[in-house]
Amino acid sequence: MNDQASRRPPGAPRRRRTSPGDARRDQIAAVAFLEFSEHGYRGASLARIADRAGLTQPGLLHHFPSKAALLTHVLDERDRRDSERVGIDLDAEVSWRTLLADQVALADYNARAAGLVQLFTVMSAEAVTADHPARRWAAERYRRLTAHAERALRRGVADGELRADLDVAACAQQIFATMDGLQLQWLLDPDRVDMAAAFRDYARQLERAITA
Repeated sequence: MNDQASRRPPGAPRRRRTSPGDARRDQIAAVAFLEFSEHGYRGASLARIADRAGLTQPGLLHHFPSKAALLTHVLDERDRRDSERVGIDLDAEVSWRTLLADQVALADYNARAAGLVQLFTVMSAEAVTADHPARRWAAERYRRLTAHAERALRRGVADGELRADLDVAACAQQIFATMDGLQLQWLLDPDRVDMAAAFRDYARQLERAITA
């Protein structure tokens, strides 16, 4: 299968119909994005979100029936932006080289999108608690990411390009652990940590370590 044929070109927008209701939902989501990034789910306030969006709280609840529903929408939007702007399709079959190139491109994009990274980091940390509404999202995200990576790495092993003894599951987990760990360090100390450069160097080292 051709890698490029199965992937949306980087930056290509997905066309969707808009209406006044959609525009209002997008406005609420943009405000909620900031609120969740700044205060986390627990500290976020629907009343504050409504006020920042120029709505009453009942008006906000007309579009999103609960804070959990609003969070789910915001997280889905975050994933959609990553997919469309970087061109990564987790359901596509790609080569291991494309897998690494995609993650390098994502790290480079994220270095210019601190708000997206902060939202992900805050929600992922909070989601470790059993009753958090983002727990399922976070767990499913890692399942899809690692499954996507495992398929690419397993294909490389089968083609004889990667080491026959490669533990593809462990390698997939380590790729995203490195990415997320670097993102956290970058958020805490952006003047010292060059996230994109560090991940690019990691990808080069990994390539040397796993090739046959």
